[in-house]
Amino acid sequence: MDVDSTLIQDEVIELFAAHAGCEDEVAEVTAAAMRGELDFEQSLHARVALLAGLDASVVEKVRAEVRLTPGARTLIRTLKRLGFQVGVVSGGFTQVTDDLRERLGLDFAQANTLEIVDGKLTGRVTGEIVDRAGKARLLRRFAAEAGVPLSQTVAIGDGANDLDMLNAAGLGVAFNAKPVVREAAHTAVNVPFLDTVLYLLGITREEVEAADTHDEE
Repeated sequence: MDVDSTLIQDEVIELFAAHAGCEDEVAEVTAAAMRGELDFEQSLHARVALLAGLDASVVEKVRAEVRLTPGARTLIRTLKRLGFQVGVVSGGFTQVTDDLRERLGLDFAQANTLEIVDGKLTGRVTGEIVDRAGKARLLRRFAAEAGVPLSQTVAIGDGANDLDMLNAAGLGVAFNAKPVVREAAHTAVNVPFLDTVLYLLGITREEVEAADTHDEE
């Protein structure tokens, strides 16, 4: 699944931007990119450049500010109990997704990486860019590593840069998504609870409650 506005309620780059004093400017570019009006990679570089000079200590602050989407823990916990493997792909940053992977017990996680030199953000990203095509590529890679045919994969996302991933999966779920995404996905969830996806997969309330009870024990 996607991370920003899917697994979590926030757009991570906007959390960083708030610390840099350029939140409104970054939010405007993010919204245009998610609507499909801007090339994602170009918009990513433009937004990250505004973060140049931020102290690396801001990473811990942003991690603490991230809010999981309601139902996210239940979704992941239930899927894991039932033998699914769960991963995230994000146009955001490994500085946050690595933390989420550890906290939530995710099997896979891939995102862009903010470059940090001498304790400061440089305003650049390093390594392979995770964009629209990259997300679909990673879905295929994760499926291969899990030994699962692509037809048995599920992808969840909200933005235009999720479209290739949603279309490549056996089931693509638009989660509180932009209109262009809802129209293109196989199905859509328009309530603010991520665990609603469980019912699309035919998982019963009893199975969900059993997973919750097991964890409480």
